[in-house]
Amino acid sequence: MNECFDVNNLSIRQRIDLIKKRWNYYGWRRLFKYFFFQRILRINSHVPWLCHWSSEVLSVERIKCKDWNADPGYSIGSYIQAANGIEFGRNMMLGPGVKIVSANHDLNDYEKHLEAKPIKIGDNAWLGSNVVITAGVELGPHTVVAANAVVTKSFPEGNCVLAG
Repeated sequence: MNECFDVNNLSIRQRIDLIKKRWNYYGWRRLFKYFFFQRILRINSHVPWLCHWSSEVLSVERIKCKDWNADPGYSIGSYIQAANGIEFGRNMMLGPGVKIVSANHDLNDYEKHLEAKPIKIGDNAWLGSNVVITAGVELGPHTVVAANAVVTKSFPEGNCVLAG
């Protein structure tokens, strides 16, 4: 994922282009609703992309993406914790209730996060509803993870379906 960019470094022009794309895809009513919750009510206001008000995104500055076609956190009830970093590929889709946790904590000190490799999710990956992705996992391109699956191991080659 060499082409990843940091969402915090998007220029005003890039953000305007992103809004135009979203306007055409989602429609003005949905965009207005998300804008109202994020910018007026300040729910998930720290997240610079569309994020559902029932989702939670932590350590936004550690999230990198090739393209914002997925809007991590857009789905209902998502939990994305990027303490050790997360890299999203192009056209990635998240189902409702997905949990992506890039760090674990020390058993003796719950305030201390353990260092781990960042989570990497490849291009055109699809995570079904209520999927859990744990720290250090790498999913290759065209990977489908079935609903309610817990992924603890990497599948960097991609082109696979994971369930269980």
